[in-house]
Amino acid sequence: MRTVFWEDNSVKMIDQRRLPNALEILTCQTHAQVAHAITDMAIRGAPAIGVAAAFGLALAARESSARTPDDLLADLRAASTLLLSSRPTAVNLAWAVNKVLRFTFSESETLSTQALRERILSEAQRLADEDVDINQRMARHGADLIADGDTVIHHCNTGALAAVDWGTALGVIRMAHEQGKRVHVLVDETRPRLQGARLTAWELEQYGISYEIISDNMAGHFLKTRQVQKVFFGADRVAANGDVANKIGTYMLSLAAHDNDVPAYAVVPTSTIDLSLATGDLIPIEERDADEVLGLEFHGERVAPVNAKARNPAFDVTPNRLISAIVTDNGIVRPPYHLNLSIILH
Repeated sequence: MRTVFWEDNSVKMIDQRRLPNALEILTCQTHAQVAHAITDMAIRGAPAIGVAAAFGLALAARESSARTPDDLLADLRAASTLLLSSRPTAVNLAWAVNKVLRFTFSESETLSTQALRERILSEAQRLADEDVDINQRMARHGADLIADGDTVIHHCNTGALAAVDWGTALGVIRMAHEQGKRVHVLVDETRPRLQGARLTAWELEQYGISYEIISDNMAGHFLKTRQVQKVFFGADRVAANGDVANKIGTYMLSLAAHDNDVPAYAVVPTSTIDLSLATGDLIPIEERDADEVLGLEFHGERVAPVNAKARNPAFDVTPNRLISAIVTDNGIVRPPYHLNLSIILH
């Protein structure tokens, strides 16, 4: 089953808020519903939200009452503003939306309005199919970095749930497993939304891969005591110099890995590489509702005092010096990233 797909003139997606307790499909019939699903993290993961937004534009085209291609384009641009505001850090979202808009503009002079609506859907579907192929190519490249018997730490969720199918960093682990390598995964809980404990652990059970859940602050212990051979994570944006923006906690994990000479690998599609930003300092960092931190409960009781305040940045930036290599669909990129990322994209 794909994480996000088009069916019955609707965008359907696995509702990741319900996992692991229930596997439910959320149906979106308007682009505004898609935008809300992205903001509320019913769907999450950079590749997945990019494709969801592309399908959201296909819905917007069908919602539009425009009779001319120019009017349809105007409605699509308005819809894109809402979709782009749903999650600011993941560059795949803007990449997919802009790709559909550029495609629509290029076709608008030769097609009727109705034909244009159908072509927009076809383009969104093409992006979805392409995502699966990209992820499998990344997985094959990255699997070469995993040896038989490795224990790896994995942060957040980067599997099929974070993409249309297969995934990025977890897709690499899955590929190594399917190649017959014995892999054990230490799954960071990934606070505060616990994507590791809720989603990655659920996926690993589906694949039959050995795993144990650890809290984020245990990673340093396992690295220092030489119980881990590799660290893997994804990214929501990679700057031109190789700085990586990823789920909060990645920076501290990478620091601990670097201090203990354990390689840390980011696995990203080339669409996540943003050469327009010179360094990671320029990447916008989404700050989410404090209730995601304050709403945590322990044994059914609230953890924080009722009047407590909290900060909740959703991402942090890991400097390129802490990244051993970046795995892409075009191959494995090693330092110096300011040179080699440009090469891998061309």
